[in-house]
Amino acid sequence: MKSKTTAAWLAFVGGPLGLHRFYLHGFWDLPGWLLPVPTALGLYGIERVQQHGQDDHLSWLLIPLLGFTFAGCALRAILYALTPPERWNARFNPGAESDTPAGHTHWGTIGAIVASLMVGTGVLMASLAFSFQRYFEYQIEEARKISQPSQAPIEK
Repeated sequence: MKSKTTAAWLAFVGGPLGLHRFYLHGFWDLPGWLLPVPTALGLYGIERVQQHGQDDHLSWLLIPLLGFTFAGCALRAILYALTPPERWNARFNPGAESDTPAGHTHWGTIGAIVASLMVGTGVLMASLAFSFQRYFEYQIEEARKISQPSQAPIEK
C-alpha cells in the first residue's frame, strides 16, 4: 500500500533526489532518475560561486535550477497531500477499496503541506530574486560599457 503521507514527505524531503518517484513508481522510474540532474547542476553552480565569485555567469544559470527543483518537489508534495483518498487509492493502490487508510489525510499529511508551503515558497522566491538580480546587474554592466567613451589616445 502506498501511503499519501509518506509520498508527500518523500517529495518534500527527498524530492530533488527522486525518492518520491521511486516510492510510488518503482526503482526503474526514468523521471526519478532524472531529478538529481538539475539538483547536481545547481549544487555545482553554488560551488562555482564559491570558487569564482558572484560574477560567474554560468553559476547564474545553474543555481536557480536547484531552487526550482526544490520548489517543484515541494509543489508535488502539496499535490500528493491534497489528493482525495478515492483518487489516491485508485491511482497508487489499485485493487484496494477506495476508503483504504493509505489514502487518508491526517496530521502528518497536513504537516507535509505546511512545511512544503513554507519552504517551497521561500526557495522559489529566493531563486527568482537571485535570477532577476543577477540578470539586471549584468544588463546595467553591459549598458555602462556601451555608454562609456573609449579611452583610446587621440592622435595629433
